[in-house]
Amino acid sequence: MRVVFVCTGNTCRSPMAEAILASKKLPGIEVRSAGVFAGSSPISKNAGAVLEKNGMEIDHISKKLLQEDLEWADIVLTMTLSHKQLLVQQHPQLSDRLFTLKEYVSGHAADVSDPYGGSYSIYQQTFEELRELIQILEEKLMQNK
Repeated sequence: MRVVFVCTGNTCRSPMAEAILASKKLPGIEVRSAGVFAGSSPISKNAGAVLEKNGMEIDHISKKLLQEDLEWADIVLTMTLSHKQLLVQQHPQLSDRLFTLKEYVSGHAADVSDPYGGSYSIYQQTFEELRELIQILEEKLMQNK
């Protein structure tokens, strides 16, 4: 099962989600992250600090979501409904693989809070939100193997 997490710039939410899922070392699960408007920037300072504090390492440079990422993925999990809508509009043939993370794990298409530009504690809150969602995602992925 191949999972791609998608956010805007691929410097905060999606790399944190990638690191959380990757840290679980689930057999048969591969993970990537990308951004719909990403350049080539390092992970945000606070996102990196939160991951490090929680025992997760990531050597990350943001990358733009490419067609090859979408073709590689079994599921594409976006951080917001607007990210999902953009991708469905650009790639309608892939709509059966596109979900918000919250939609995929709970059935409700809500957004993951964006910590961009916030304090360390804001990033920690987003990390905790992602960790809870990815715990449910892990259970779902392992059931669907």
